[in-house]
Amino acid sequence: MASGADQLAANTSWSALAKATDLRKRIFFALGLLIVYRIGTYIPVPGIDGLALREFMDEAASGIGGMLNMFTGGAISRMGIFALGIMPYISAAIIVQLVGAMYEPWKALKKEGEIGRRKLNQYTRYLTVMLALGQSYGLAVSLEAGDLATDPGWFFRAAVVITLVGGTMFLMWLGEQITERGIGNGISLIIFVGIIAEIPAALANFLAQGRSGEISPAVIIGVIVMIVAVIAFVVFMERAIRKIHIQYPRRQVGMKVFDGGQSHLPIKVNPANVIPAIFASSLLLLPTTLATFSGNSQSEIMATVLAYFGPGQPAYLLFFTAMIVFFTFFYTQNVAFKTDEVADNLKNQNGFVPGIRPGKRTEEYLDYVVTRLVTVGAIYLAAVSLLPEVLRGQLAIPFYFGGTSVLIIVSVTMDTINRVQSHLIAHQYEGLLEKSQLRGKSRKRAKPKAPARR
Repeated sequence: MASGADQLAANTSWSALAKATDLRKRIFFALGLLIVYRIGTYIPVPGIDGLALREFMDEAASGIGGMLNMFTGGAISRMGIFALGIMPYISAAIIVQLVGAMYEPWKALKKEGEIGRRKLNQYTRYLTVMLALGQSYGLAVSLEAGDLATDPGWFFRAAVVITLVGGTMFLMWLGEQITERGIGNGISLIIFVGIIAEIPAALANFLAQGRSGEISPAVIIGVIVMIVAVIAFVVFMERAIRKIHIQYPRRQVGMKVFDGGQSHLPIKVNPANVIPAIFASSLLLLPTTLATFSGNSQSEIMATVLAYFGPGQPAYLLFFTAMIVFFTFFYTQNVAFKTDEVADNLKNQNGFVPGIRPGKRTEEYLDYVVTRLVTVGAIYLAAVSLLPEVLRGQLAIPFYFGGTSVLIIVSVTMDTINRVQSHLIAHQYEGLLEKSQLRGKSRKRAKPKAPARR
C-alpha cells in the first residue's frame, strides 16, 4: 500500500509551481548563473589567433578536441575564459577523496561533521588552484607550440594563466552558489549545460552532411536509434533498485503492545550515479589537452600520448574502463553507501534484516549485496561510456559523441526533476499544515450556542 508521501507525490501537479514562490526564486537564480556561465564561454583569452584556432578545432572536432569542446561548453574551441571548465575542481575532488580514504587525519575530519567537511572543501579549493595553474601554463605553452598565439612570450603565458585560473575559480564559485541558493547540484548543472549547448550545432552539422551525401541515411538512422536506446537503458538502470526487507520488533508502551513495523532499504544498482564516468573523463582530459594543442611541434612524449590515448584507441578504452570500475567501487564504498554506517543506524533503530543478526553480520550481508550490485553498475557504466566510442570509430561519425555525455544529461535531468518535485511536495505539506491550523483556530472560536430555555 502506498504511503502518504507517495500518494502526495503522485498527486503533485506542475501547476503548483506557480504557487511555490521560493522554488521559483531558486530556479530563476540557477538559470541566471548558468546564463552568466554561457556568456563567459564567448569571452576570449587575450593573445589568441582566432582564425588559426578555428581552423585547428574544425580538424580536431571528431577527435579529442570534440570531447574537450563538449565538456567545456564550446569554450575550448573559442579559447574562452572558461576553457579549463570545471575539470580542475573535479580532479581536485578526486584526489581529496582518494587521500581522505587512506590518510588518517583526513579520515578523522570526515567524522567531525560539518566542520570537517568545510576543511576538506577548503583543501579541495587550494588543490584546484594548484591544478589549474599547472594546466593553464601547460596549455599556454602548447598554444605557442601550435602557432595559435599572436604574440608568444612570457606576457602571453601570464595572461593565459591568470585568465584561465580566474575563470575556473569563478566557475567553482558559481557551482557552489547554485547548489546552496538554486536548485540541483551546481557543478553537475554546469557540465550539463555545457554539453546541451553544443548538441544543436553538432546535430545540424551531422544532418547537413547527410543531405550532402557524405553520410549515408542508414548511418543517420542508426545513430538516432542508438541514442534513443542508450537513453532508455540509462533511465531504466538509474531507476533500478534492490529492496532489502527490514523488520522492527514489537514494542511495549505502558500496558499497550504495538506490533513491529516493516520497511525496506532501497539500494540503487548504480549508487555512484554518473560520478565515476566524470572522474575518469577528467583524468583522460588532463594529458590529452596538452597533447592536442601542441600542434606540429609536439614532443615525442606528447605524440605518443595523443596516439595511444585518443578516443577509440585500445589504450584509451582500457584505461577508461579501469578508471570507471575503480571509481564506481571507491565512490560507492566511501561516499554513496557506507555499509558500516547503515548497519549501525539499523542497529540503533532496533531494525534488522530477517535471518541476519544486527551489527557485524548485517554489515557483511550488506557488503555482499552492494558488491554484487556495484559490479552490475560498473559494467553498465563502462558499457554505456564505451559503446558510442567504439561505434563512432567504426561509423566515422564526424563529431564527438560519447556515452559519458548521455549519462550526464540523463542523470542530471532526473536528479533536478526529483529535487523540484521534492520542493513541490514540501510546499504542499506546508499548505496543508497552514490549512489545518486555520481550521483548528476557527473551530475554537466558533463555540456552539446553548439551547434556549422555554
